[in-house]
Amino acid sequence: MNAIMERWIRTCRRELLDRTLILNQRHLLHALREYEVFYNEHRPHQGIANVRPLAPLPEPITDPDRLTHLNIHRRDRLGGILHEYEHAA
Repeated sequence: MNAIMERWIRTCRRELLDRTLILNQRHLLHALREYEVFYNEHRPHQGIANVRPLAPLPEPITDPDRLTHLNIHRRDRLGGILHEYEHAA
């Protein structure tokens, strides 16, 4: 368990805290809550085939016409520090 927490802390530090000027405890807690949601619900994880932990594997796109017309939307979190990308409906 120690290795897992060390990895999470290192990732959180590199992706969030090294890029953010924290003003006070309330700001820190807000940033950590947002990052936790981003980490568990959106961010791809290398160890599980680039899948989010709380989501099933997406269906592969094999149709060449769909590949050429992908419509991707970007949503910024925490003022643009974190980016979420998803297919438009």
